Amino acid sequence: MSNLIRWEPAREMMTLREAMSHLFDDAYTRPLSLRDGWSVPAVDMYQTDDEVVVKASLPGFKADEVQINVTGEILTLRGEMKREEETNDKAWHIREQRWGSFERALALPTEVISDKAKAEFENGILTITLPKAEEVKPKTITVKAK
Repeated sequence: MSNLIRWEPAREMMTLREAMSHLFDDAYTRPLSLRDGWSVPAVDMYQTDDEVVVKASLPGFKADEVQINVTGEILTLRGEMKREEETNDKAWHIREQRWGSFERALALPTEVISDKAKAEFENGILTITLPKAEEVKPKTITVKAK
């Protein structure tokens, strides 16, 4: 015995609407890959009382392949990973390694002293420490009772 399922055209239209919604969400809200298959690096940013710290995940990169610029309150990370030499004697089965260049600009949450910035690169994680400008550091005022 077979079960009959009633066809409801409105249900079919909802799936089309959802598909279009996902299409526009993916196209306009997610950071898509840049040219040559390299996407922008994942970044964490936090601040303490004295500094702003940015950590970027750059697996496979070397320290000399990354450029860091601070202009005003914008931190820009750029890098390029070279593609290995192509030879015709290979039959690729899977090719997921990324290569090419990337650029990511981040708005800093406060003014920093870019001349005193430090950058360290360890195990594929780039850590940038930017000291805050003196005028934006929190100041503690003690209140004296009379």
